[in-house]
Amino acid sequence: MLIGVDVMKISELKAGAGNVDVEGEISSKEEPRDVVTKFGKKLRVANATLKDDSGEIALSLWNEDADSYSAGDRIKVEKGYVSEYKGNLQLSAGKYGKIVKLPKE
Repeated sequence: MLIGVDVMKISELKAGAGNVDVEGEISSKEEPRDVVTKFGKKLRVANATLKDDSGEIALSLWNEDADSYSAGDRIKVEKGYVSEYKGNLQLSAGKYGKIVKLPKE
């Protein structure tokens, strides 16, 4: 763990926040599926739920991340982006972030 890096709690996340670092456990994950963007690009996405001791949030796993992580994995989302979809907060690595698997505690 890097000292001085601000890792936020899920309960602190707000829609529109970018550049957030969050750690937690994937408590559930749906099967990845293929989607086509409005620009005609084909992508893979899997919906998951990330939880920590403060709460939980919907997590979108895109492309290779959709196949790389499973329920029970501890992860850190670095430079993530929080959006709102149908009234619920949703976290993703976004364009500039990444997801890192953490060692089991």
